[in-house]
Amino acid sequence: MKLGSKPDTFQTDGNNVRYVASELASDIIVCIGDVKFYLHKFPLLSKSAHLQKLISLSNDGNMDEVQISDIPGGTSAFEICAKFCYGMTVTLNAYNVIAARCAAEYLGMNENIEKGNLIYKIDVFLSSSIFRSWKDSIILLQTSKSMLPVAEDLKVVSHCIESIANKACVDVSKVDWSYTYNRKKLPEENGIDSNHSEVRTRMVPKDWWVEDLCELEVDLYKSVITTIKTKAVHSNEVIGEALKSYAYRRLPNFSKSMIQTGGMSKHRVIVETIVWLLPAEKGSVSCRFLLKLLKAAIFVDSGERTREELIRRIGQQLEEASVTDILIPAPDGETKSHDVVIVQKIVREFLKKDDNSEIESVEDGEVEGVRKPGILSDASKLMVAKLIDGYLAEIAKDPKLPLSDFTDLAELVSGISRPAHDGLYKAIDTYLKEHPGISKGDRKRICKLMDCKKLSVDACLHAVQNERLPLRVVVQVLYFEQVRTATSGTSTPDIPKGIKDSNSGSNGSSRSGATNPEYYVDAVATSEELKALRKELASLRLSNGVGGSFKDGDVKPSADKAVIGKMKGLLKSKKSFLKLWANKGGQGENSGSDSSESIGSANPEEAKSTPSRNRRHSVS
Repeated sequence: MKLGSKPDTFQTDGNNVRYVASELASDIIVCIGDVKFYLHKFPLLSKSAHLQKLISLSNDGNMDEVQISDIPGGTSAFEICAKFCYGMTVTLNAYNVIAARCAAEYLGMNENIEKGNLIYKIDVFLSSSIFRSWKDSIILLQTSKSMLPVAEDLKVVSHCIESIANKACVDVSKVDWSYTYNRKKLPEENGIDSNHSEVRTRMVPKDWWVEDLCELEVDLYKSVITTIKTKAVHSNEVIGEALKSYAYRRLPNFSKSMIQTGGMSKHRVIVETIVWLLPAEKGSVSCRFLLKLLKAAIFVDSGERTREELIRRIGQQLEEASVTDILIPAPDGETKSHDVVIVQKIVREFLKKDDNSEIESVEDGEVEGVRKPGILSDASKLMVAKLIDGYLAEIAKDPKLPLSDFTDLAELVSGISRPAHDGLYKAIDTYLKEHPGISKGDRKRICKLMDCKKLSVDACLHAVQNERLPLRVVVQVLYFEQVRTATSGTSTPDIPKGIKDSNSGSNGSSRSGATNPEYYVDAVATSEELKALRKELASLRLSNGVGGSFKDGDVKPSADKAVIGKMKGLLKSKKSFLKLWANKGGQGENSGSDSSESIGSANPEEAKSTPSRNRRHSVS
């Protein structure tokens, strides 16, 4: 918008002097900070009530000098006002109009002094042009940051926010969009030919506005998004997309779950604002995004309330996460690599959903509490169990990880039924490999987390040769593998029904009943018998081309059934070996452990016969 018609005769003399080229001598000096304006009283006083007041208080004779140190917009804004007073041509735009409006308000350039004064003309320009333009409204809101709180008092900011929110919520069929969508490139932007008519008719996405709003500072952005949410036009997913876009734009290295150390307080405000703006409904944003926010919140040291809110939200949709997502670095000062405690909190939040109760109305009008069945689906629980198995396998590589962190987390999901425990076995084996110095008691404790009946064929083949496992666990694996091959031959069956029935009549005793391996045999197996069994099993694996199908927990369901059949025969011929469990009192516990150590004391021939087990050491 152009105001005035006279030529611009403002000139400068050095950096700190401004004057009007005129035949008339200046009769007033206006000092704006360090800059002096040599001007004339008549044009200024005819339009500015504030200057009239200042001149009336001046007693400097002919050359009046007034000091103005707090005018909004500073020197440039005052110069626009002064040029308007002289009738000189001045151009208003989205970048300078807010400063000019605040300066005009400060100088009292209203209708009471003169009709059609500067305030009136700027307000007309704002309502007729700026607030009708999407881009100009955003620019104006950005520039208002330096004009606060004056701009807020003049209602310019609130009008601008309302204008932006209204445009963001308009029907997409009425949006004139330029197709400069950066986040989801169009085919023609990727070098793929596209019909231009198709580009013109392509539907405008509902979140067309989110990128432009990322230019706003966080407090203004918060105000705009809050206003958009109150209009209840956009879905929670669109609001979530806007917040995601802002996080990636405003938090450096957010995509890598890292934030630069500079501007920590600024980034903390951004993280906390995004969390505060998140829609309440589950699924508004992805679990991966929430976990990135949690990592950012920890890094910038956000408040406890922010972290707890993120943990609660993540727990609601934990089944969507991957192992990489939940690898959260440990706090500074801790020796371990990962923060396992916070993952435990997330898992507890997930499991809470199965403990909810709600009040329902009964037909006769009475109200009573009714316990809901668990609202978690079996699929969700299974996905979380597998997620935690994978997470345990990853953190088990940390030599500094305490056993309690591992077992406490594993026990949280122990109640979730899953068809196979191969993932848990891999995690346990990894932990034993990386922590060779743990005690026999801890070795038994960690192995109790695993159900040997639910190991696949390949996992069993790996386990029976794994000298990191306690001897008692190897016996269990061998026994349940015999039961499996003797019955259904499936990958992970339970004990057959007939055996279960026999066991159920044993009055709860773990030692009586036909299911107990201890019951089948008459004598305690020696370590030499176990060594011989392992040696024959290794030879069978080689002769049948089965070698290392379960290396480091990588299960491949392709084990040779002939090996299992022969192993079954070996087990039948060595029933006395299974008696190892029968002797729990006296020498039972100790003899098992001792046997385990004697087995690992080295058998070069056995090592040669099993190339898939390189440089094994007994640590049972």
